[in-house]
Amino acid sequence: MIWLTWRQFRTQALIGLAALLVLAGYLLLLGLDVHQAHRDTLAHCAARPDCSGALAAFADRYRLRADLLGYLLLVLPAVLGVFCGAPLLAREFEAGTHRLVWNQSVTRRRWLAVKLAVVGGSCTLATLLAALLLGWATGPVAAVQGARFEPVAFASHGPAPAVYAAFAAVLGATLGLHLRRAVPAMAATLAVFTVVQLAVPALVRPHYRAPERTSVQLTEPIVANLTKIGTYGDIGGLRVPGGPWVIDTSPILDRGGAPVGRTDWFQDCMDHSSPADLPRCLAGHGVHVDVTQQPADRYWTFQAVESALFALLTAVTAALAFRRLRTRAD
Repeated sequence: MIWLTWRQFRTQALIGLAALLVLAGYLLLLGLDVHQAHRDTLAHCAARPDCSGALAAFADRYRLRADLLGYLLLVLPAVLGVFCGAPLLAREFEAGTHRLVWNQSVTRRRWLAVKLAVVGGSCTLATLLAALLLGWATGPVAAVQGARFEPVAFASHGPAPAVYAAFAAVLGATLGLHLRRAVPAMAATLAVFTVVQLAVPALVRPHYRAPERTSVQLTEPIVANLTKIGTYGDIGGLRVPGGPWVIDTSPILDRGGAPVGRTDWFQDCMDHSSPADLPRCLAGHGVHVDVTQQPADRYWTFQAVESALFALLTAVTAALAFRRLRTRAD
């Protein structure tokens, strides 16, 4: 049964293996370059009192490649679910080959279990290796940026991507078992998996642990890195030193905790400061924001919780597949 599954799956497996080898080779070369550049940067500024500028330049040098590779790992589970999981059973039903197998000594449950184990396990292992290599190759960049909780970074590093891939593969196979047509199963897999991947970070992940409430002083570097400063003091893109996950921020507040958005001095800063001078103008008034955050030291806890959540979803989805196989006669 394993040999038969391999023969049916070998085209996708060989293409995937070739792509994985190419990606692994690139990540190996990139990682060697990144780690050497990081060591050189630390050695160059070891005698300086402040290394933040040099480290920022180092991170900027590799930021684009790290981001693109992160997006690649983000979509990889969906690709595996659509092109490996969904056709796995649907094509058997389209061609009628499942009847031939079931008329032999192989039971339906064993037929399904072997297919899910071989294909789901292969997708999981391939994604895990890619994620581990990416984490090693871009680790120094991520450490400097301090943004491991950002959605793309979180979903492309650690063990979570491998469990996403397992879920996507089993989801595709289950939908193929229900729909029994490859193309509709592929479309449904992409739609369902996309909804889950969007819903979990937005609605579920923030509640793995109760967030903390704290105050962050808006220094010049922090203000300079904001992506938005609104007319009346609302901000966006706050990055806090240490790399916590900032869930929510208040408007800009003064030393007494009152909003500054409609004060004369704030409006003067907004109206008469150049983009280069605005951080100095705002930070000079001792402003801060109250933030709701998940501390950076909870990163691996969140990775473990999310991996367990998707492992549970994978098990439930597989159970639905076995139930469907038992209740359907042909």
